[in-house]
Amino acid sequence: MKLEEELKVRANAQCELCAGINDLSVFEVEPNRNRGGDDYLLTCSTCSMQLNNPEKLDVHHWRCLNDAIWSEVEAVKVVAYRMLQALKAEGWPQDLLDMMYLEDDSLKWARAGMLAEGEEEVIHKDSNGVRLSAGDNVVLIKDLDVKGGNFTAKRGTAVRSISLVHDNAEQIEGRVSGQHIVILTQFVKKM
Repeated sequence: MKLEEELKVRANAQCELCAGINDLSVFEVEPNRNRGGDDYLLTCSTCSMQLNNPEKLDVHHWRCLNDAIWSEVEAVKVVAYRMLQALKAEGWPQDLLDMMYLEDDSLKWARAGMLAEGEEEVIHKDSNGVRLSAGDNVVLIKDLDVKGGNFTAKRGTAVRSISLVHDNAEQIEGRVSGQHIVILTQFVKKM
């Protein structure tokens, strides 16, 4: 079976990102892992154009990722993660990133496609030098004054399902007392 036909069957002949049905085409998710159709998506012309030309992003179009993050197709989730990271400054994508779950291999694939040429992967480590991954649980090892939050995050507070600041190895993000905050890795230890 031809790749495009295989993807149309998998996707019910609609874009796997926004569910559009016009001008569908095959989109390769880089870097290709040589896993056949699992490395490709079926996308509409709008999604495809914006994926290939990030400078032409229509932020509102990507609200469709609210559904795509729950896809069972690994490539769909990887592209959704990358787009949400790219749009993170808009505010709303962070909520979707907080809900999203990627297996370690999928997260590695997603990040590999986000690295610029010659750029190295940012590795986050806790106060003991243990590597941190998105979704890990950590505990604070020091009382921390939360700027703009008007409270102190107490030592021993658990921060569940952290997310990593992709361009800064010394920062993670998580929720403390119902508020989303940035935390320095030197003040946490992995649970």
